[in-house]
Amino acid sequence: MTAASEMKALRRKLLRWYRANRRDLPWRRTRDPYAIWLSESMLQQTRVETVIPYWERFLARFPTVEDLARAPLDDVLTLWAGLGYYSRARNLHRAAQTMVERHEGRVPDDGDALRELPGVGRYTAGAVASIAFDRAEPIVDGNVARVFARIFGIEEDVKSTPVVKRLWQEAAELVRGASPGDFNQALMELGATVCVPRGPRCLACPVSEHCVAYREGLTQSLPRKTKKAPPRPVAAVAGWMERRGQVLMVQRPAEGLLGGLWELPGGDLLPDEEPASALARCLRERMGLDVPGADELGIIEHVFSHLHMRVHVFRCKAPEGRVRRRDFAAHRWLAPEAIDTLAIGGPTRKALRLLGQVR
Repeated sequence: MTAASEMKALRRKLLRWYRANRRDLPWRRTRDPYAIWLSESMLQQTRVETVIPYWERFLARFPTVEDLARAPLDDVLTLWAGLGYYSRARNLHRAAQTMVERHEGRVPDDGDALRELPGVGRYTAGAVASIAFDRAEPIVDGNVARVFARIFGIEEDVKSTPVVKRLWQEAAELVRGASPGDFNQALMELGATVCVPRGPRCLACPVSEHCVAYREGLTQSLPRKTKKAPPRPVAAVAGWMERRGQVLMVQRPAEGLLGGLWELPGGDLLPDEEPASALARCLRERMGLDVPGADELGIIEHVFSHLHMRVHVFRCKAPEGRVRRRDFAAHRWLAPEAIDTLAIGGPTRKALRLLGQVR
């Protein structure tokens, strides 16, 4: 069998397997490009089971590009809260506004135009163009890279520049033909359900006879990746303070970690600094407030891809002075039960749980 005929056979078998075995996911029941773009944006680094209810709530609240573009960013972030990687929500909002300004409120139908949108990279552009518009655009994500590394027996680091280039070349070659959207989804489905990172189900694989790793006993050792550095430890403090029955919340700047989200006021704990002293310093320097006393309730931990955060959580006595904030985008005094109306990230949600303010 020639290389070209083997690729055609692989493609044909994979499509046949996908159509018989694909999972019934809600975004596979629509051809609405907006709904498909939304699903692909949410699925980046997030499990399917987690995404489904968020996707359904987003479509119910913002059923069109125009609805999303017109919405206040705070509303978008609030609906996104708990899904993580909040830059995706900010980019989603900006991209919707760009579509209204440049594309008459429609999702562009080709890869080049899609890649010009905020937050839309090569993978997302390829997925949306192929699935929503049947364009022969390639995709490579973690699942596809793993499938290709095993099928083609690639033993070099899949994150290295030469290998990444090869993966995209292979994807571009394979996507050519009928039903490019189904084919790309078949690749992703194979990686998500059969060619999994540990314990791949090779006996259930429709293309195992084309797989170098299966033939040579390398499925457990491929793909090869450079080991990631462990998350950097970061210590911080946060304080719950009430004045006349209202609690103070602050909003982080739009850009950066947890950008645009609301949290309890506080800040970083400096090396060799006592947590209570750090809280008093942060509230004075960043909020212009003096707190006559505070009790530490405990420590919450939250792990990001690059940070391991430990936050000392305090319940403070009523603060003295008038708020003169620095570093934060906004602040609000509000009733404790109204905190649910704010866009809040994982660390703050854990702190509120520790404080008995369960969300």
